[in-house]
Amino acid sequence: MTDERPGGAEAVDSVLVALADPTRRQLLELLAAKGEATATMLAERLPVSRQAVVKHLAVLDAAGLVSGRRAGREVRYAVRPAALDATARWMAALAADWDRRLANIKRVAEAAEREAGTNDRSQDRNT
Repeated sequence: MTDERPGGAEAVDSVLVALADPTRRQLLELLAAKGEATATMLAERLPVSRQAVVKHLAVLDAAGLVSGRRAGREVRYAVRPAALDATARWMAALAADWDRRLANIKRVAEAAEREAGTNDRSQDRNT
């Protein structure tokens, strides 16, 4: 399954790479719960340093999953759901494609089973 939008496949790739790390998933969960937070606030809730949080936030930002806005000397981060929504749509389309394929396999298998049953009954009558 391909994504026809320009850069769409790369966007999905970067989201999946960003979400592969459990710390980044945890950061997203914290930001979703808080709405907005600084790297310092987030680091207080995680077993990693503030510097590590900043690096993880940079990966999430590059993937379009979070954005940061300056508020005085602080940078406040918030979740940007658009990239996650696009990835979820891609995954749903992929799942739907597999569902169609499996339904086809089931139809073929059931037709073959019915045909085999018909042939068995025909042979029983002939004997």
